[in-house]
Amino acid sequence: MMCIQKYEHTIYASYIGYITQAIVNNFVPLLFLTFASDMQLTLDKITLITTVNFAVQLLVDLLAAGFVDKIGYRASVVSAHIFAAAGLLGLSVFPAFFPSQYTGLMTAVILYAIGGGIIEVVISPIVEAYPTEKKEAAMSLLHSFYCWGHVAVVLLSTLFFISFGIENWRILSCLWAVVPLLNCFYFLIVPLYPIAAGHEKMSLKGLFRQKIFWLLMLLMVCAGASEQAMSQWASAFAESALNVSKTMGDLAGPCTFAVLMGTARALYGKYGDKIPLRYAMAGSALLCVTCYLITVFAGSPLFGLIGCAACGFTVGIFWPGTFSMAAAALPAAGTAMYAFMALAGDVGCSAGPTVVGLIAAAQRDDLKAGIAAAIVFPIIILIGIQFLRKKKS
Repeated sequence: MMCIQKYEHTIYASYIGYITQAIVNNFVPLLFLTFASDMQLTLDKITLITTVNFAVQLLVDLLAAGFVDKIGYRASVVSAHIFAAAGLLGLSVFPAFFPSQYTGLMTAVILYAIGGGIIEVVISPIVEAYPTEKKEAAMSLLHSFYCWGHVAVVLLSTLFFISFGIENWRILSCLWAVVPLLNCFYFLIVPLYPIAAGHEKMSLKGLFRQKIFWLLMLLMVCAGASEQAMSQWASAFAESALNVSKTMGDLAGPCTFAVLMGTARALYGKYGDKIPLRYAMAGSALLCVTCYLITVFAGSPLFGLIGCAACGFTVGIFWPGTFSMAAAALPAAGTAMYAFMALAGDVGCSAGPTVVGLIAAAQRDDLKAGIAAAIVFPIIILIGIQFLRKKKS
């Protein structure tokens, strides 16, 4: 088989890997109402789609600490893309061949969730092992491609639905499956550096004894929560604040949020060597708190929406930045650390929107009250960064 010797191609394949994860996480939610009408699904069954996707990825994060090192990173990342492609293809095929359409749909969701979970665990250490002195910048740029993938999924899917009709969503699902399918072959031929090279590998027990590991886990939970608490409610906020259509709400809310989040990651990827990571993280946390406050207390709905969208820029480096700090603080931890960090991030991605929703419901569906409660997450990041600085000094 032909092999590519230049390591730049490893980075390119990794970028496409994060675009694949964006497709896995953001394509199906665009079809929830279509599924409800075409398959006569109730709201609880629609909700279960997201729950199962999230739960499977959490389970894979947990199990990956044990199986990735055994089968190797190349086998893991190739398998991840095969699962993702199978799931996306299955969306268009399985409902017609299973005893019930819903069973076929959920089978496809489980398959692509397995792929998404593995991608989340293995891509970051693959890039972290890449021989460059600008590791924080490289990690930030890598994670920006999840944002660009998210934007592409929303915009291209919307364009497809307008041009060919949403009833042809099965064709689009097959087209999106081409991305992980081709990247699967790309990862078969690119070179991979060994993970945690030059260090004696730390045991799982040894990792759990490190106090800094638990602090970084807390930061990772808050990184995911800070991001998703606003992102998941951005569309609803846009619609309620400006009274626009669902399509415009998606573009003004989560799409703009994703664009700004990707911009922050790309900018740090280019100029990150000029700004120490802990200063960038602390500054972003402070700005994030400010954006939350503007969203909640702005007298004008337009300024509230600006605060909501700008929050995407401020949370941009939280996730990749925490990964980079963990890699620098615990270089011998290897796969286990990345798996548990991904697990913590996913817990935060669930906890953030849940806190907003529960508080809002308790306050008679006051969405601003829910968002106000979520300010605690970037505040914890700001405090945690100070603890990390003291440990290093």
